[in-house]
Amino acid sequence: MTISEEQTINGLPVGVFDSGVGGLTVAREIMRQIPNERIVYFGDTARVPYGSKSQETVTKYSRQILRFLQQQRVKAIVVACNTASAYALDQLEEETDIPIIGVVKPGAKTAVGVTRNKKIGVIATEGTISSEIYTRYIKKLDEKVEVLGKACPLFVPLVEEGLLEDPVTDEIAGRYLSSLKDSGIDTLILGCTHYPLIRGTLKRVMGEEVTLVNPAYETARELKELLEEKGLLNETHPPLGSNQYQFYVSDGADKFQHFANSIFKYGILAAKQINIEEYN
Repeated sequence: MTISEEQTINGLPVGVFDSGVGGLTVAREIMRQIPNERIVYFGDTARVPYGSKSQETVTKYSRQILRFLQQQRVKAIVVACNTASAYALDQLEEETDIPIIGVVKPGAKTAVGVTRNKKIGVIATEGTISSEIYTRYIKKLDEKVEVLGKACPLFVPLVEEGLLEDPVTDEIAGRYLSSLKDSGIDTLILGCTHYPLIRGTLKRVMGEEVTLVNPAYETARELKELLEEKGLLNETHPPLGSNQYQFYVSDGADKFQHFANSIFKYGILAAKQINIEEYN
């Protein structure tokens, strides 16, 4: 490989996808931790949420998104959705040579590293909890750890509606988390990429003695390590005026853009709506 070819490959974007806006927390961490990287983000806003859908359906959706990202010539893919990571990651890895990571393993690894009493809680969608994927990964790392899971399906629509600091969200969080708080866990994994957006609420409910693990942060760290290992890290910042970050959705581009602008420091210029069903 010539130097120019290597530079061309390294300058290709990273693909990031989620069922909706939650994966923006992962994209935000990638921007912070690996600022030279370009990103192509896809949010499947027409078919959110994934957490209540079957493995067959989530895998079908994920394969369509994989094909879209392949057409965008991405050099690596982050499955920034816990449900898709649980249900479809293994299948996606078999169907592409592009390096691909999910958000579950990085979060599980960090939680095992920080727990003091070996009692870890996981809050996530119904699909992620029923898959028990966090429990499996954690037990592989330390079989003595007790894992308690709790499905919190209303958090996703509350976040999608922008109710990040709202009494309704506080009330729902209190109800969902009471059993975990009473169980004596000292570590809580935010097992859905939407959940870091209500981190303040979750911290108030659980108390200072419980460590919250944000898989979005840990996934960005793992992505950087992967790119370094594969020799794909972009060493130079994209030139001013270049389209460093591109955002695509399957529905509601204006609503998505408004939400993204509320969580990104500099906002985004546009989000383009595409027909993801075409990528069969």
